Amino acid sequence: MRTVQQRIHQAALQLFAEHEVPLVTVSELAEAAGVARGTVYNNVESIDHLFEDVATRLVQEMEARVVAASAATADPAQRVADGIRLYVRHAHEEPLWGRFLVRFGPSSETLRGLLEGAPASDIKIGAEIGRFQLRPDQTTSAVVALSANVLSAISLVLKGHRTWRDAGADAAELFLRALGLPAETAFTVARRDLPLQAFDASLPADAPGARRGRAARRRRGEGDVG
Repeated sequence: MRTVQQRIHQAALQLFAEHEVPLVTVSELAEAAGVARGTVYNNVESIDHLFEDVATRLVQEMEARVVAASAATADPAQRVADGIRLYVRHAHEEPLWGRFLVRFGPSSETLRGLLEGAPASDIKIGAEIGRFQLRPDQTTSAVVALSANVLSAISLVLKGHRTWRDAGADAAELFLRALGLPAETAFTVARRDLPLQAFDASLPADAPGARRGRAARRRRGEGDVG
């Protein structure tokens, strides 16, 4: 994606996160992006479809990053737990992304896809191999519960009530227990070191906050530990 398009999409993300409806005008978008109205027309295929365009890109990027981060993990319970915590952590690193997800995640079919891809597959696999105490027909309900769990944890972080580490670990632990894991096992799995290097390495160079986030993590000396 060209730099000017990235600026426009980032501005759209901010406007959507601040508004209660997924609609913006060309004038609002041009002002937020710091470009002329003509530039918006030249770089946005359809202002009416912009929300879905932004949502689709966010879904594709996050799905790819979570899958890449969990590629070396065989346990579906660990992949589910890591995914939950990575979502919460990403919302902490990119609050606009988090607010956008919390505001529109429950109602947008595209955004719901964030948790209906790899997480749904891991839940199904976990049930099939006996890792989760779940009937096959309960997978959809489990994914809905997972979505609500993640959005609630993100909301706590964005409002400053919990740190991303605590909110993410608690959300992962409680969800694993709901799937039938013993309390001690769920506690341990939900607090294993996160594969942050793999997750961050898969962030597209032109994604919102890529350079800022990496620089901040280098200053903190944050490595693989969640």
